[in-house]
Amino acid sequence: MKILPLSDAGLAGGRPATPIPPEAPSEDQALLDAYSRAVIDVVDRVGPAVVGLSVRSNSTQTASGRGGRPQGGAGSGVVVAPDGLILTNSHVAGAAGSAPMVEVTTAEGQRLTARMVGDDPDTDLALLRVEQSVTLPAARLGDSKRLKRGQLVIAIGNPLGFESTVTTGVVSALGRSLRARTGRLIDDVIQTDAALNPGNSGGPLVSSGGEIVGVNTAVIMGAQGICFAVAANTASFVLGELIRHGRVRRAFIGLSAQQIALPPRLRHAAGLEQQSAVMVSTVEAGGSVDRAGVKPGDIVLALDGSTVTGADDLVRLLTGEKIGERVTLDLLRGGERMTISVVPLERKRAG
Repeated sequence: MKILPLSDAGLAGGRPATPIPPEAPSEDQALLDAYSRAVIDVVDRVGPAVVGLSVRSNSTQTASGRGGRPQGGAGSGVVVAPDGLILTNSHVAGAAGSAPMVEVTTAEGQRLTARMVGDDPDTDLALLRVEQSVTLPAARLGDSKRLKRGQLVIAIGNPLGFESTVTTGVVSALGRSLRARTGRLIDDVIQTDAALNPGNSGGPLVSSGGEIVGVNTAVIMGAQGICFAVAANTASFVLGELIRHGRVRRAFIGLSAQQIALPPRLRHAAGLEQQSAVMVSTVEAGGSVDRAGVKPGDIVLALDGSTVTGADDLVRLLTGEKIGERVTLDLLRGGERMTISVVPLERKRAG
């Protein structure tokens, strides 16, 4: 009897041969689903640009002003230019005062030093430059206006110089406001549920496309899973200002004010739709509004046609572009509406 090969036997006997099952996927292939591949790809591309920062002060003054061990801080940063330009948080880079020594540890373990280019506590952002002549992996700032709620984001940090740590989540909300240490509101803040650890402050929040969409800045203590990042568009503006001027210029008109509710009767009499405005508390002697005739008790309704409903609106509208340029203030004084013009000066930075 002639013995046929298995394939021929199946055909000869009139029955199809038993199909050979496909090779089972390896364990790695099974785990690498689309989500995992997206995250891994971003980490492979952006992770090398994330650095660890250790800040040490040149001074032996402690925070309380008494002698003692040098101040310091630690966090993360992201290289945004191959020659060693690093974006991070002001509360990380500025932890040691005006002349900090910053130790930079790259993802590959290389140890470098950096100097402060400038910082902006009002947005909790700072810019450092590596002192050595190096070429480092760099990440690109994206357009945060294109973000959508529910979009995948990845937070990458390099705490204490360890290998990059990674957490993932989604954009929970856009356009949030967060109070900076200076008391000023940071506008256009991204809320995410990507977990942030203290050492991850200053690290990038990255889209699935590998672009920086935010700079991780804060966690709300006691509110699990609520984390914030300064939007990339804000970071891009601050970065440009720090490179050109070493600071972010903002306008100042020489007054302090507080938000007040406008009574319905007053709103009706003055023809106003807004329900709140700001009342001038004090006027700086010799300042812009003092010279223009603004008095304590005046109510500021608008600046250059933009409605002012609170003190933060007034601060937000006084941008660097308005320094030295004439602007108009719509006021309410004794129930009478009036318009005056003032020329803002550059605001002096505290400290």
